[in-house]
Amino acid sequence: MKTASDIEEATLSRLPRFQEHLKTGFTAEAASAARFRAYAEAAENEGMPNLARRWREMAASKDALAIRLLQSAGQVRGAELSIADAVAEEEFENEVLYPKMIRDVDEETGSVLQSVIDEQGAHLGRLRQLREEVQAATGDVA
Repeated sequence: MKTASDIEEATLSRLPRFQEHLKTGFTAEAASAARFRAYAEAAENEGMPNLARRWREMAASKDALAIRLLQSAGQVRGAELSIADAVAEEEFENEVLYPKMIRDVDEETGSVLQSVIDEQGAHLGRLRQLREEVQAATGDVA
């Protein structure tokens, strides 16, 4: 029997619970992988190439887990849909997410976030170009 909190929790989300869990797992693994790559870069800068290599190996393992979770959630759906999802995500980040964050932070943090938006603009341009190339191609893109 469902409790009131179960019903309330179910109505707060648009995703089925299993997909929410897969999404949460994906986010955790992807964030860990990125963090491990940052640790590897720091180790390289500190003159510790072996430590850096081991961080990168662990990051690659975390990436593999993140990919498995993303696939299990049905979020890898073919070239055109994947590109459309990526374009929509970049547009949301650039037009809504980061600008909202910038309004809530100090100038120094805002400057970092603005630089992310600037780089994201290039990503968005590359994704839009890729979408055009995929749509025009009869096979793989060049």
